[in-house]
Amino acid sequence: MKNEKQMTFPELSQWVIDRTLKAGASDCRVSISKRRFIEIIYRERKPDTLKEATTRSLNLEVYVGSKYANQSTPDIRMSSLEKFIADLTESARIMEEDPFRSLPDPEYYAGRSEADLVKIDPSYDQLSPEERHSIVRKAEDACLEEGGEKVISVEAGEYDEKYEEYIRTSNGFEGSSGGTAFQMGASMYGQDEGDRRPNGYNYSVATHLSDLSAPELVGREAARRTFGLFGAKKMKTARLPVIVENRVVEVLLGFLNGPLTGRSIQQKRSCFADRKGQKIGSKLLTLTDDPFIPRGLGSRLYDRDGFPARKRDLITEGVLNDFLIDWYYSRKLECEPTSGTYSNIVIPPGERSVENIIKDLPDCLLITDFLGGNSNTTTGDFSIGIFGKLYRKGQFLQNIAEMNIADNQLNFWNKLIEVANDPWLNSAVRVPSLVFENVVVSGI
Repeated sequence: MKNEKQMTFPELSQWVIDRTLKAGASDCRVSISKRRFIEIIYRERKPDTLKEATTRSLNLEVYVGSKYANQSTPDIRMSSLEKFIADLTESARIMEEDPFRSLPDPEYYAGRSEADLVKIDPSYDQLSPEERHSIVRKAEDACLEEGGEKVISVEAGEYDEKYEEYIRTSNGFEGSSGGTAFQMGASMYGQDEGDRRPNGYNYSVATHLSDLSAPELVGREAARRTFGLFGAKKMKTARLPVIVENRVVEVLLGFLNGPLTGRSIQQKRSCFADRKGQKIGSKLLTLTDDPFIPRGLGSRLYDRDGFPARKRDLITEGVLNDFLIDWYYSRKLECEPTSGTYSNIVIPPGERSVENIIKDLPDCLLITDFLGGNSNTTTGDFSIGIFGKLYRKGQFLQNIAEMNIADNQLNFWNKLIEVANDPWLNSAVRVPSLVFENVVVSGI
């Protein structure tokens, strides 16, 4: 037997499975991960935060019949894992029975794609400390220059990581994945009228360094977005078209996805539970879960349960096709599982830019950010605070704040009248700006 320093992740996972079954478990799932990350943050043109670390973690799920326990540990030495396994197995024994709790049927593991998702940047290990600091300084300098005398403070940062994960179950699943990720951004506090100090930000995220936006562009846009909050105020309550900017559409899709989960359906807290195959939005709403986008931030070959990733349309031209149902809730609902999570969410882009859309609307509000918010998955009602810009006949009128929109999911998505041509690529939610008609914006 190799000692623990020489064991590979596959060897260590099998060793853990053997020990766990010997301790009395009927099944188990082992996930081992390794992550190296570096973080740099500048304030006042000086490094404020410098972090570098390599971490390892092992997560073990233990099944004793239909009893279940789950725990992680950063100590993956075999000498420590012996006690960890024994304690966790004993914890599982004293849990309540849950007849729906089990590993998936192994037949669902079959059919995995072997596509190369290109998630690892081969140049990652060549990125030097000097280059990392240069990225941050360029973003900060550009933000300070663009902000000018209105700057109170600027923070800029860079974060990158390289990770790998290996998963094995006692009933035959085996999977490995890895990737790199880069994130760079800047935020600025500006001096507005009186004691108001608006805070705007901008960022770029990618799996490959070459896909990041130029730091100078990120910094300048952070300052401009701060200025976009200057003089922001309420307007009178109005019913008008709103354009939700691409980078914040994700918030609204979070409200939409909530009622689509197996948990919400099983607990009878889903406004969409009985609407599969029915129209829940306008013909412009097509929502695709695409796990195979090269370099995609959410791309994957299998999901949390070990089910092979598949491209699927959750919604096609407004018609609901599918739900987000994992193995556990499929057993509770007595239905076939789909997947409990999504990978990359895509809405096909339209043909026109936001600028051109604004020109053709008599009055409209461009929503640039959201604040707070809540959504009721049972009724579909939601409410959320907004920041934005008011336009009339294509001309900017004023910045907007301290207002909110409230609607119902069963009505709101039918108000979608246009999709812009600007998909947001700094997220696993790769969607364009969306235009909705007849939305009530509450203010004075």
